[in-house]
Formats: sequence, structure tokens, C-alpha cells
Amino acid sequence: MPDFSLWDWETGEKQIPFEDWKDDFEWVEEPCVSPDGEKIAAVVKVGEEAFTMAVNGRRWESEFEKIWLPRFSPDGRLTCLAADMGEWTMAVDGAAWDRAFGYVWSPLFSRDGSKIAVAAQDEMKYGMAVDGVLWETVFPYMTRMTVSPDGGKTAASVQVESPGEGEIFKFQEGTFTAAVNGKAWDSRFLNIWDLSFSPDGKSLAAEARLTLYDYTIVVDGAPWKKRYDCVWRPVFHTGNGSVLAPVKSEGKWGLAADDEMIWKNRYIQLWSQSACPNGEKVAAAVCPKFGKWTIAVDDAPWKCLVDEYVDAPVFSPDGRHIAARGKHKGKWTIIKDGVLWKNAFDMIWDPVFSPDGQHVAAKAEINGKWAFAINGALWERRCDAAWDPVFSPDGKKILLRRVEDGIYKRTVLGLDGMARVLK
Repeated sequence: MPDFSLWDWETGEKQIPFEDWKDDFEWVEEPCVSPDGEKIAAVVKVGEEAFTMAVNGRRWESEFEKIWLPRFSPDGRLTCLAADMGEWTMAVDGAAWDRAFGYVWSPLFSRDGSKIAVAAQDEMKYGMAVDGVLWETVFPYMTRMTVSPDGGKTAASVQVESPGEGEIFKFQEGTFTAAVNGKAWDSRFLNIWDLSFSPDGKSLAAEARLTLYDYTIVVDGAPWKKRYDCVWRPVFHTGNGSVLAPVKSEGKWGLAADDEMIWKNRYIQLWSQSACPNGEKVAAAVCPKFGKWTIAVDDAPWKCLVDEYVDAPVFSPDGRHIAARGKHKGKWTIIKDGVLWKNAFDMIWDPVFSPDGQHVAAKAEINGKWAFAINGALWERRCDAAWDPVFSPDGKKILLRRVEDGIYKRTVLGLDGMARVLK
């Protein structure tokens, strides 16, 4: 994660006239913004089949035939997938990787942004490339890519055998497994789906399909002993290191840890489980009765129910509070500690907690405009584009990054003063 303490937290506003870029370039695509809000960037066309990136109005010297998916890494570097001479690579702050591939997609970053990984196709084989270095072993098929928190390992679901057209039973024998840094597990499965690394990157867990009807969780290539009707993505417990996974048996869902049920209640649906930072609580999105959704904390569902959807629970840094976005009666809002915000929106994004857990903010969409909601109240301004709000390390200020009337604005506001303009 970036070091927020190094950012400029002086109360005030910085502006960059983004709309004026259209006078300097043939066209300008949608912008992206750096985590600290100091930079705004966009793909720009600078000639016949020539594209580059512009940052705060100044273009890169390098040009490419195509550019796709520009985004800033957690450490503030500008990255994009770029094509030249029919081959694709990653460009970072204007410099392309030394190696190019037939195609690249799904860029991933280590937690601190120091490592950048992509899925890559090379001569019709697939693998992952980290900082331009491709796995030594590549595969005929690959999906569900992930990277460890420190960036030291990459993993994906891979097909290790390609059955011939007449080998109709080969699929049921198992042709899929997981590969870590290009080394495939010895075990084989009908399917391998979502993967998760442990916090230290030493272990990998995955959803697996054993037969046409049986599912389980696999950890470092070893399947759990029990078989289930279905499973969802496993995650590692932040406290004791166990593997948590939603599992379905006898028509209902429950939560298992290391192949043992740890919650007594059974639900119509359960997913997006996670443990709080200190490991003292476990929460998940659950459907306790048909068409009703909420968050369960240590197997105790909130009384507040929404009628369409609830997303993954988000813990405050101290683990004392939980928030999630949910859809109720056709509108989106935030549920915090079992209480719905009073305002509802056409769309809302993931909640963001202040470091002390006392405040929650999120970007939202209302009537085709972007807005910011803080503790359930709306900031008075409406925007043409917006990015997730960020709280200062002391929790007393908030950074709002947005485009308003063609001008990119980086605004730092004190939360005490904002109370007067929240509705």
C-alpha cells in the first residue's frame, strides 16, 4: 500500500484544465488518476495510428500503435498495455518492457506496486510475465490469474493437457491444475477456478471441481478430504492462517475452515468471506432467506436486510466496524454495522474507512453525475468523473479527486468543516 503520510495533506485545492487537452491532441480518452491525486493521465492520439499517454497535459515521448487499460500502480507509476509492430507489452512511465508478446492482458500489481504482472500469450501458449520476464513453462490455456501480496509469486489456473478432438472422456480425467511461477501442481482436476495466496505468499488455495458433480478446496495441490455440492473462492484467515471457504451441502451454504464447518447456521447463499485485520472476526455476505441479503459477522446475520444484493464486507482498519454496499428497492447504498445509510443512489462503489474507523466514504452516481457520500450524507458538489475518496493518516481530512466542468480538481477538506455542507 502507498505511504499516505508522504502525500500533500494541506487543506486546499489543486486544478488541472483537463478539457483543454482536446485542443492539443487529435482525441483524448477517459482519464485515470494517481493514488495521491497529483497526476491525471489519458490516452491521446498524436498522429496516424500513433498513440501515447499524456500526464498533466504533457505527453510521453514514446508512441505506440495501440494503448489499452491505462492505470496507475499503487506506488504512483503510470502503466498501460501497449502495442507496436503487432506485438503487445507493458509500458511504465513511458518505457516499454524489453520483451513483447503476442498479446497481454489483466495487469496485476503487488501491494506496494513494486512488481507488475500481466497475463501473456507467446506463440499460442499462455503464462504470466512479471516486469517483462515470462514464466519458463507456458500452457495451452490459462485463466484466473493472481499475484501474491509482495509480488514474489504469480499463479493461475492452467490446462496442462490439450485433449484431441476424439478424446471425449479426457476432460473427466482432469486436465486442469494451478501453476505457481510457472510450476504446475502435480494434482489434476476437471476445473480450477478462483485462487488466493496467503498473506505471506507461501501458500495457494483454489476452488476445484473433482467430478461432474463434486467440488472441494485445494491447498498447495492437496484437496480437502470432504466433497461438496459447490464451493466459492477460498481466502486465508488473517489471524490463524486457516483457509476459509463457502461450501454447499444438502442444498444449503455454510462456512468451512480447513475442511471443517465453523458456522452452525446454513444459508441460501454465502460468499465474499473475510477476516478482520487482527483476525478476531469473520464476516461474509449471506442470504438468510430467499431474496433477502445481509452481512453475517461470526455467523450472526445483521437484522438489516436488502432485497437485491449485498457486496463483500469491508472491515475498518481496527476491525471494529464493517460496511458493505447493497442494493435495495432499486437503489444502491451503504450498510454500516447493520444500519442502512439514509441516502440511496443510482450506483455506489466500495466503502472506504478512515484509519480510526469513525468515518466511511464512497463515490456514488446520481442522475448521471458523480458525487461523494460521507457517513451517509452527500457532499454538495456534483462531478463529471470521480475516483475513490482517501482519508488522511490521522483521519481528520479527506482527499477528493474529480473532474468538474472540464477541470481536474484535487481537493483536501477537513472533516470538521465538511459537516456544514453535507446533506
